[in-house]
Amino acid sequence: MSTHTITLTVNGSPQTVEAEARTLLVHLIREQLSLTGTHIGCDTTSCGACTVIVDGRAVKSCTMFAVQADGAAVETIEGVAQNGGLHPLQEGFWEKHGLQCGYCTPGMIMSAKALLEKNAAPSEEEIRYGISGNLCRCTGYQKIVEAIQYAAAKLRERQAEEVTA
Repeated sequence: MSTHTITLTVNGSPQTVEAEARTLLVHLIREQLSLTGTHIGCDTTSCGACTVIVDGRAVKSCTMFAVQADGAAVETIEGVAQNGGLHPLQEGFWEKHGLQCGYCTPGMIMSAKALLEKNAAPSEEEIRYGISGNLCRCTGYQKIVEAIQYAAAKLRERQAEEVTA
């Protein structure tokens, strides 16, 4: 198989890697970039554990070839924390008990982050729709929704503080 040179920005850092045309983005992220927070759950787009943000959109990285990400900005769970502190979504999952085993959590957070970047004040229905591509077998979804609501409120507070400063 022939390899392709792929240049992408991952969590703000430019990366140039070689990958076969058949390499899935999730495998490139985990195996070549050693960013193992992006989980592989089903390889069929059903679970959402592999969700990352590509050019501002939540994408199941098991459904995208790495070569399709050439030139793209990719954000993984490792890039979510801010200035050494938890992102409000990570804090919300902790404070509101939005996780149990934690396997789905990285993908859930990435889907929620993409949602909140487009909609700072989503309704419960919009949150549930925004994470509908992510399965959790442990929690039910109420605590996850509460965690996302918590994060949305925190992010709005920060934005209001920045405007008044």
